[in-house]
Amino acid sequence: MPTAQRARHGGDLVVESLTALGASTVFGLPGQHALGAFDALRRSGLTYVGLRVENNAGFAADAFARVTGTVAPLLVSTGPGALMTLAALQESAAASAPVLAIGSQVPTAGLGGGRKGYLHELVDQKASFRDVVKSVHTVRTASQIPSAVAAAWASALEAPAGPVWLEIPQDVLLAPVSVPPVTSLRAEPRPLPPRPELTAESARLLNAAERPVILAGGGVVRAGAREELRALAEALDAPVATTFGGKGAFPWDHPLSLQSWLEDAHTTEFLEDADVLLVVGSGLGELSSNYHTFRPRGRLVQIEADLGKLESNHPALGIHADAREALAALAEAVTPRPPGTAAKAAAGLLTRVRERIDAQGLELERRVLGAVRDALPDGSPSFWDMTILAYWAWSAFDPRAGALHTAQGAGGLGYGFPAALGAAAADRDRPVLAVSGDGGAMYSIAELATAHQYQLPITWLIVDDGGYGILREYMTDTFGEATATELSRPDFVALAESFGVPAVRTTPERLRADLAGAIAAPGPSVVVLPALLRMFAPTHLDRLADGGPGPDGGPGPGQP
Repeated sequence: MPTAQRARHGGDLVVESLTALGASTVFGLPGQHALGAFDALRRSGLTYVGLRVENNAGFAADAFARVTGTVAPLLVSTGPGALMTLAALQESAAASAPVLAIGSQVPTAGLGGGRKGYLHELVDQKASFRDVVKSVHTVRTASQIPSAVAAAWASALEAPAGPVWLEIPQDVLLAPVSVPPVTSLRAEPRPLPPRPELTAESARLLNAAERPVILAGGGVVRAGAREELRALAEALDAPVATTFGGKGAFPWDHPLSLQSWLEDAHTTEFLEDADVLLVVGSGLGELSSNYHTFRPRGRLVQIEADLGKLESNHPALGIHADAREALAALAEAVTPRPPGTAAKAAAGLLTRVRERIDAQGLELERRVLGAVRDALPDGSPSFWDMTILAYWAWSAFDPRAGALHTAQGAGGLGYGFPAALGAAAADRDRPVLAVSGDGGAMYSIAELATAHQYQLPITWLIVDDGGYGILREYMTDTFGEATATELSRPDFVALAESFGVPAVRTTPERLRADLAGAIAAPGPSVVVLPALLRMFAPTHLDRLADGGPGPDGGPGPGQP
């Protein structure tokens, strides 16, 4: 007697659509209104990674999207669950990470602000997301699900990539469906090539330049344009600096590399002195412009996929295009020149930067960062929370063949460890490093249970200085003393071990060996470093005092 066919419901259409589009892994946390989708997930071939807090699930999806270059589905419930993802989605928006956040909704009868009194009901849930994500999509019937998922997927991937929000009412997820299973969906983002006349004019400017320089941002990394950037730089004999988000876009030790010392006045002045500065994949925002003290004296050519960032801070020959396509077109259009003095100029800049740091007595900080670099395998990615050691890493860490990822786009705490979980879920054979301060670690301490449950190969370095260290420095420098920055914290070693995660307390002298041993061991581990680290002295304050523009682009201190 034939077996009766199992009834399918709207949740199955969600999972089938994701599978048809090529999804492999889903991050999330279940809730009452989303149970129809989670039931379907159980019967699918998708891998599910469940976290303990929705915001952390969003960070995990963000990292998965960054390291794979594809869409990362995030599945959460209505109201509180949905709203808990907003900080993570803001980081994904700032970093152009293609996260497809799928949230449930109250039953359709409660949509439109009807105030039926459903659990988790909001007057307009999707309104909370409009200012954060690229696009918002709403489903009202089961037949709309495949097309809505495909549209949201394409939106997330289309340059500039970013997070999107799709919400589906509870009754639609639970409603029986009779349509055949989804087996084929197309979601192809539109290409964003450079316009030929802009490529030609840019090539003309660069060919005529005596001192061309390139500033490469995160758009180069996201577009996978490293080879194209290197080819263009070598053809032009142009030094290359990378923004903090663009670390890894250009080889750290290349003779033309200016590295990433963007908060150093010497680098700012070097960029200002270029007669043609090519900015690729960066909006020249606060951190990339040494807190808006950058004042170019030559011509700017800006390649940017995000139309809103094009010429948003400085007039330029603006090229609205994907970084990879634009760099490839430019590399073909410019006239190669023989090597000249660019490598010597780059080396001279790095010498001046090093001499400035050498004079500040920061041996501990440099030793700690060097120990982390030595312990981490060259191909392993690292994820850094907003902590003093991460601020050092922005400028001074060589990512080598791996990649350095931080939350400096939106700047929220708690990113490092849950993001590392997402990266580890993408490749369970490659160890991943997370770095947090004790303050940031408390945001995601519950995810030690996730790391243990899935036995993900993550080592979590917690630098314990007893408070919000960077805020302590900011307040002390500004007001003479700090307020609300000191923290009572747990014994992180004992706490990790209570989750079944091996942990060790280390010192700066033992850090390299202890961290390397933890990284080499299977599964998750924690290394705790009690240390009070300091930041190197800023240079933008002196530039502002000398009459540079203020942080908002207006007059700085000392200006009329």
